[in-house]
Amino acid sequence: MNKSKIVLITGGNKGIGFETARQLGNMGYEILIGARSENKGHEAVTLLEKEKIKAKTVVLDVTNPSSVLSAVEWIEQEYGLLDILINNAGVFFEENTTPIELELSVLKSTYETNVFGVFSVTKAMLPLLRSSSAGRIVNLSSALGSLTLNSDSTSEFYNANSLAYNSSKTAVNALTVSFAKELSDSPIKINSVCPGFTATDLNGNSGYRSVEQAASTVVELATILNDGPTGGFYDEHGVVAW
Repeated sequence: MNKSKIVLITGGNKGIGFETARQLGNMGYEILIGARSENKGHEAVTLLEKEKIKAKTVVLDVTNPSSVLSAVEWIEQEYGLLDILINNAGVFFEENTTPIELELSVLKSTYETNVFGVFSVTKAMLPLLRSSSAGRIVNLSSALGSLTLNSDSTSEFYNANSLAYNSSKTAVNALTVSFAKELSDSPIKINSVCPGFTATDLNGNSGYRSVEQAASTVVELATILNDGPTGGFYDEHGVVAW
């Protein structure tokens, strides 16, 4: 494998993002940790470097257009391209909140990161991804964003009725499909991935999957070959229903 391949992971300083960075780094990829906090980004990079992984910090707030632009300019100056973009940054604000109780401000804040952030970063990074011979984009989604599963009363997700988070992941899947259509004449492949209910800060570490298990699914989609899928939604078992 070409060890100069460059990977940007938003929210890569902890949780699934960090473990994804660790796994890809150990495969020889150079890792760019996208983090709002430069200090937290550096802490993550230091841990990766202890494993002999080549990594750098990119200060990146996905909700801030100026921050996104600065990240693009820095990557352009340092590398001239981007091989893999992993839109991992995400938020969850509505624990034990019903749709009727949900405040509009919480809905907006959730979408700012989970949807608009994914859109902004993806759009901004496309010129760099086009400069790669085989660009890859992986959007962290969730089975909670599956309308099929959430409308099925027999589904394990049926009672997880978190309107802001769930619908934000449905929107992420729509972004994946739309960008896949737009990029169908290019080598770039874009897919959504459900990492499963993983023990992270997002859910108070209540998930039943480890970050190692979750990241392995992300890595699989990030490293698909040229004949691999695009515009799909996958978990560790395969295709997830929209």
